[in-house]
Amino acid sequence: MALQGPEELGEQVEEPEDLDDQDASSISPAEEITLPPGPGGDEEPEETVLLPWDRFSAWLHCICVVGFDLELGQAVEVIYPHHSKLSEKEKTSICYLSFPDSNSGCLGDTQFCFRFRQGSNKKSSLGSFLETTDRDAPPCLKREQGHYYGYVYFRQVRDKSLKRGYFQKSLVLISKLPYVTFFHSLLKIMAPEYFEKQEPCLEAACNDIDRWPTPHPGRILTLPIMGVVIKVRIPTCYDKPGTSQLVQSAQSDSLVSIVLPTIHEVDLFRCFYPVFFHIQMLWELVLLGEALVVMAPSPAESSDTVLALVSCISPLRYCSDFRPYFTIHDSEFKEYTTRTQAPPSVILGVTNPFFAKTLQHWPHIIRIGDMKQAGEMAKQMKVKKLKNLKTLDSKPGVYTAYKPYLNKDEEIIKQLQKGVQQKRPSAAQNAILRRYFLELTQSFIIPLERYVASLMPLQKSISPWKSPPQLRPFIQQDFMKTLEKAGPQLTSRLKGDWIGLYRHFLKSPNFDGWFRNRRREMTQKLEALHLEALCEEDLQQRIQKHTEVETVDLVLKLKDKLSQAEREQLPVRPGTLSKLRAHIEAVILTLPEDLQGILHKPSTP
Repeated sequence: MALQGPEELGEQVEEPEDLDDQDASSISPAEEITLPPGPGGDEEPEETVLLPWDRFSAWLHCICVVGFDLELGQAVEVIYPHHSKLSEKEKTSICYLSFPDSNSGCLGDTQFCFRFRQGSNKKSSLGSFLETTDRDAPPCLKREQGHYYGYVYFRQVRDKSLKRGYFQKSLVLISKLPYVTFFHSLLKIMAPEYFEKQEPCLEAACNDIDRWPTPHPGRILTLPIMGVVIKVRIPTCYDKPGTSQLVQSAQSDSLVSIVLPTIHEVDLFRCFYPVFFHIQMLWELVLLGEALVVMAPSPAESSDTVLALVSCISPLRYCSDFRPYFTIHDSEFKEYTTRTQAPPSVILGVTNPFFAKTLQHWPHIIRIGDMKQAGEMAKQMKVKKLKNLKTLDSKPGVYTAYKPYLNKDEEIIKQLQKGVQQKRPSAAQNAILRRYFLELTQSFIIPLERYVASLMPLQKSISPWKSPPQLRPFIQQDFMKTLEKAGPQLTSRLKGDWIGLYRHFLKSPNFDGWFRNRRREMTQKLEALHLEALCEEDLQQRIQKHTEVETVDLVLKLKDKLSQAEREQLPVRPGTLSKLRAHIEAVILTLPEDLQGILHKPSTP
């Protein structure tokens, strides 16, 4: 008897997208959707595991107030809750990234976001709980593992009573969640109150957040904050891409002040407007993980443009580093600006004129002007040569020597131009552009999905008494052969060198991240099918032929399978784990009492 224990997967587990299709398709966006049960349908009540501040921690790491001191410069003045931990390096990053560069001239209120490396890989006490809530999130909305996001509300107003002549302060939300639209909306409520009433209202806001339900994908949540109620829905990986998910339910909405149609999407059309003749080329550069720098007049425009670039390949996750707002004080400044090696696969958003010189050697530079001046159509139709980029005052445009693989799609340009001439609402223009990028990405990714699905062993090859079969390897030549009959030409009208684009993509971090994720999902699917096959076996009959030692060995291996399924949240059918527990218990009861006592003890981790 050789029931082999599978190799442990050390990576975070995500549920395969092809699971429970019938359930996913039957979900109406208007309904309040609850999470699917945990492994084997044994859902744990959330109330029993959550301690004070756990709910807050599910949304935010902490809230910081960053002020300007004449002697110290930028400094973190307050951290809420007070027990929140930040390393000195993290505090320094937050200080420099929470203020616009002095040349930006941001008077009044400015909102933007940044992203920085986590100082040390702190293990949250909520780790496994947060993995559960993350399980059904779309790839682009999963929690960051090694980075934090900082969402900033910066206020700069004249104040003659201060030596510097200006009041300068930022309220910053630090989170692992990429819910940019949601957190900016939250800051619009919190920051004006804070600047007026100071610290007591921050404490009240933290207490409000600690009463929120956790951000489970698929649920419509009503979130009270400082007398205002926000209504949101966290998307799931089962949602149909490109559809709006939140529909108001009239009866209960009398108390709702703000309904957010999206928690994370930026206005693509507004962000790409200054360079919109080149949107297709920019899509290729992001898809291929090329080194890109966005030079903008302010952190708001810089961060919005970087986030728009990252999201233009959705539902594919952008797997390289990206910094919506990057400064010369950043701890990665030397690493990312060195000329001794090729620029890394990263997208940087900058505002300091110094970068025009420092990043001159970068292969692709996007220069954008003031987005507020969007009355007339952008005129920069030609791609500019890099040598023409001398200063940050250079004209808006894309500076690169890159030759796109695909022919230019004139139809989308005409459609958007027509929209500008006819004064089509910005939301409609944004929807057209988002749909265009979605269809382009799906046309590109479907042949890869189809080929990878063919690497899955047949279900009949799964035997309960042998190790689960392995996935067949990804062979580039075999994949390329499938493109002739089942390539992107089936769903896209675009012509060009698709083969060259795929070849380049297969060497990129985005392919590596996507394939690792798919392989993990499919390996888990095989483990789940193996577990289900095991549960259908008559174990009582089988152990009659076993010695006592072999029976104990079987129990230990079944317990290993059970703990693996729970730890990795294997996508098994509801009731499977309960069945397995019953099988284990029945087998243990056939053994002598002394062995029963030993085997009933919980195994030490």
